[in-house]
Amino acid sequence: MSKRVMVVGAGIAGLTAASMLAKVGYQVTVLEASSELGGCASKFQRHPFLYPAGATLGMGLEPNGIHERVFRFLQKPFPVEPLEVVMEMIHPAHTFTFYRDRVRHVEQMKALFPEEAKRIEAFYQEIFETAGIVRTLMQRLPILPPTTIREWSYLMASIRPIHVKLLPNFNRTLHDVLKKHSLHTLRPFVHMLDGLLIDSMQTGSRDVSYLLAAVALDIYHEGAFYVPGGLYRLADRMGESIVENEGMIKKRRTVEKVTASGNQWIVYDHRGQSYEADFVILNSAIQQLPQLLEPKLVQQLKKPLKQHVNEPTWVTLTLYITVHAQKLGEPLPLFRQISTSSDGNMAEGEHFFMSASELGDHRRAPDNYQTITISTHSNPAHWATKEQYDHYRAALAEKMLTAVEKVVPSFRESIESMEYGAPKAWENYTKRPNGYVGGFPQTVAHALFRSISHRSGLNNLYLCGDHIFPGGGTIGAAASGIHVARSISKNRLI
Repeated sequence: MSKRVMVVGAGIAGLTAASMLAKVGYQVTVLEASSELGGCASKFQRHPFLYPAGATLGMGLEPNGIHERVFRFLQKPFPVEPLEVVMEMIHPAHTFTFYRDRVRHVEQMKALFPEEAKRIEAFYQEIFETAGIVRTLMQRLPILPPTTIREWSYLMASIRPIHVKLLPNFNRTLHDVLKKHSLHTLRPFVHMLDGLLIDSMQTGSRDVSYLLAAVALDIYHEGAFYVPGGLYRLADRMGESIVENEGMIKKRRTVEKVTASGNQWIVYDHRGQSYEADFVILNSAIQQLPQLLEPKLVQQLKKPLKQHVNEPTWVTLTLYITVHAQKLGEPLPLFRQISTSSDGNMAEGEHFFMSASELGDHRRAPDNYQTITISTHSNPAHWATKEQYDHYRAALAEKMLTAVEKVVPSFRESIESMEYGAPKAWENYTKRPNGYVGGFPQTVAHALFRSISHRSGLNNLYLCGDHIFPGGGTIGAAASGIHVARSISKNRLI
């Protein structure tokens, strides 16, 4: 039996699938359009400064976390220490500190809202209990929605009596649970939760799937990490493993077409080269499928794919900034959210995530400097024309810089350089149409059994990435890659 696997896109999902399959003997070739590995968790250099392209906060590296399990399987351990203080969250009425320790975190919330202390404690007790039950399923990583007898069998074998408690929650939102505890009208508290959810679930408490929200709110307590240099190091480590196991990685190879020929697939890149494979893994936004596949193949895709293939997601404006730490007075914290809207708006510069390199992290910057990324969600409609695009980029950047300056008055005068990562830059860098990022919002309509399967509907063509179950973030992307590797190898692997 031939074992040739072609992976299109070297994001975290594609690299996870590729490295695991190479480890068990498949002939793996990875084609990546960029000169860097990692996709939205990649990096770029402006000598002597290094910037993470997108994702910055490390998750899933704790013992038995998704990434830790992958690296253990690859025999390439990735030891890092968890953060005891995960992030600071600055909101109009309150400043919250997200503590790794669950008890300390809940006690802070109770102290900030003493009149609601009992309800807050009960709410978090339910969140933590639900997340713990879901995690017992995550250890086995069943595939949703199951589409084959093998996947259904594995799901049924993964279910334990305790999982019956999850059944009433499949169609609930976090808003439903907040309402149950009479916390849905406590706007500063809900706003704080929304700030956490928009960055991980791409939506807020009113619409997010409760089961996924419980995991998203609890997972920081399992372990959140600052990775020296950046999350690109996860991608580089998997890339090393692929090469060590006789796989190939070809950078600056933009795939333009994927066609079927009998029982094989042929992948064509922009240089006119073609590659034959028995399996193809597309680590790309599903909106790219009509560009990559000929119409007759698009028509054969599974119904959920065809339904969502033209559906937009968020875009982003990201600012890449170098600051002189001595001009700041004190170094910037590693991770910080800033929300300025009293109405709870979570996009368009009224909420953004700000990450900074650790002072002394020489992979990122020389002594006395920090490199910063600041990113906000945005509706793609605001960037439709060139006139809108140029105006909105400047206006949105100014809005965020002004908000930062209110927290750090010396911020602007400390800036040594700044670059923009607007939607067109993301489109050029990641090849995602319109610069879409983050995958679909994890609403009840998109989550769990309504997710998009890694099985495309076409024989031996698989999908992975933030649009595919279980969803966005490096953990979700890696899990989708694991599912693909399992389906191809017909082995649990981890």
